[in-house]
Amino acid sequence: MGALAEVAGDENNGEGSRTFVFQDEGHTLGNALKTIISRYPDVDFCGYTIPHPTENKLHFRIQSSQGRAIDILKRGLEDLEKICDHTIDTFEKEVKQFKVPVA
Repeated sequence: MGALAEVAGDENNGEGSRTFVFQDEGHTLGNALKTIISRYPDVDFCGYTIPHPTENKLHFRIQSSQGRAIDILKRGLEDLEKICDHTIDTFEKEVKQFKVPVA
């Protein structure tokens, strides 16, 4: 994963609202992370944008009245990692058990 920054001026909105900027990321991370984080009960809004097709940046917005946006982002990334690990483990297990049918 590339570098992560916050959009300037967001600090005036409280700890629960932040826009994070991921460098060198796109729709793959944005959509997966949005899907996970938007299901948390403490999240009021979650979304992402790609500012321009020629910029390799992902703007990821979290708004919550019950928690810090950075903590929610960390939890979302950890949950996404668990899902990816499970997917890889399941795939590798099935590949090992696969038997090619005899013609």
